[in-house]
Amino acid sequence: GSGKTLVAWISALQVIEGGEQVAFMAPTELLARQHAEKAAEWLEPLGIRLAFLTGSVVGKSRKLLLEALSAGHIDIIIGTHALFSPEVTFSKLRYIIIDEQHRFGVVQRVSLLQKGRAPDVLMMTATPIPRTLALTVFGDLNISTIRTMPEGRLPVTTYLVANESRERMYAAVGVEFSRGHQAYFVYPRIDDRGESSLRDVETMFQLLTTTMYPGVPAALIHSRLPEEEKVSILTRFRKKELSYLVSTSVVEVGIDIPNATCMVIEHAERFGLSALHQLRGRVGRSDLQSYCFLVYERELGEDARKRLMVMKESNDGFHIAEQDLLIRGPGEVAGTRQSGFLKLRFANLTDNFEMIELIRDEIDGILRSDPGLVSIEHAMVRDVLINAAPFDDKSVEN
Repeated sequence: GSGKTLVAWISALQVIEGGEQVAFMAPTELLARQHAEKAAEWLEPLGIRLAFLTGSVVGKSRKLLLEALSAGHIDIIIGTHALFSPEVTFSKLRYIIIDEQHRFGVVQRVSLLQKGRAPDVLMMTATPIPRTLALTVFGDLNISTIRTMPEGRLPVTTYLVANESRERMYAAVGVEFSRGHQAYFVYPRIDDRGESSLRDVETMFQLLTTTMYPGVPAALIHSRLPEEEKVSILTRFRKKELSYLVSTSVVEVGIDIPNATCMVIEHAERFGLSALHQLRGRVGRSDLQSYCFLVYERELGEDARKRLMVMKESNDGFHIAEQDLLIRGPGEVAGTRQSGFLKLRFANLTDNFEMIELIRDEIDGILRSDPGLVSIEHAMVRDVLINAAPFDDKSVEN
C-alpha cells in the first residue's frame, strides 16, 4: 500500500516512449488480474497497448496475443508464470517488472531475462528475501526504498495471541465487524486430512460461521478453488457483501481491500517473516486503524520466537528483511539458493553487514571516478584484483 506499483508504471512509460516493450510479472492470477485492471484504468487512456497472459488464456485468443507480442504490437504484457513459456517471444523487450519477487525462483527470473537483449529489471517487494538483501549489499542490485506511507495511513498494531487468549481476539474482531469493517482469517491448511494437528480453513470456517460470528456473511477461499470462483469471492469482498474471508496464504500478495482492518494468522509460528509481513500488509491500506493477530502455540522454538517478536516490534519491511537475513542467512549470492549461510573467507555477512555496505559504497565511488583503475592511488587495488581474481588483465582494463 505504499505506491510501489504506481512507481513501476511511471518508470515503464519512459521505456514505451522509446518504442520498446515491458513485461510485468505477478505470482498469482488474482494479483496479475488486479494489476491488469489498474493498468487499463491508468494507461489505456494514454494510448498504451496492453495484454494479459495467464495459463487460462488458451486457444485462438492466446495465439493472436502471442503473435501481436512477437510483432511488437503490444507495449506492456501483464502475466503470471505463463510468461516463462518458450512460446512467449518479444520484439523489443527492454524492461521487466517483477512484483513480489520473493515468490519466484532465481532460474525463473533468469529465463525471463533471456527473452530480451540485456533488459533492465525492477523487482518489487514489501520484504526482500535474504538473498536479494545480500545482493544489494554486494552491489549487484541497486535498491530504492519507499519509507513513507500515503498521508493519513496509521501503522498496523500487531498482537501476539496465545491459544488461551483467542476468545478476547474473537471479541475484538467482532467489534470491528460492528463498525462495518472487514477481516481475514488465515490458516496453514485447507482441510483436516493427514496426521497434522494444525487448524485448517474448512473446519475453522464452520466454527467461525456457526459459533463465533453467526449471521455475519463470510466466504472460504483457497488454492483449490477454480480461478473464476476466487475472483468472484474477492469481488464480493471488495463490494463489502462479505465481512470476512477464511483463507490459506492465497491472500498473501496484492489483495487491496481498504475497508479490511483485521488480519488473524493462526499457527503464526509456522510462517516465515516474509509471509507474515505480506499477510499483515493486506490490512492498514486506508486511514482506518488496523490490527494483526499472530496466534501461536505455547511451545515456540528459538527461531519462531524471534520471528514473532520482530513482527510485533516493527512494521518496516526492510528492517524485517534484515532480521530475516540474520535468522536464515543470505543464500548463494552467485547461485540459486535463496537462504542459508555463506562460507566467506574474510567476512561474515550477518555480523559485518554495515561494514560491507560501506566498502560497497567506496568501491562504487572508485569505479565511477576511475573505472580502469589506472590512477596511481588505485594501483594497489588493481594489483590485488589481477593477482587474486579469476580474470585476466584485459578484463580489468575493460
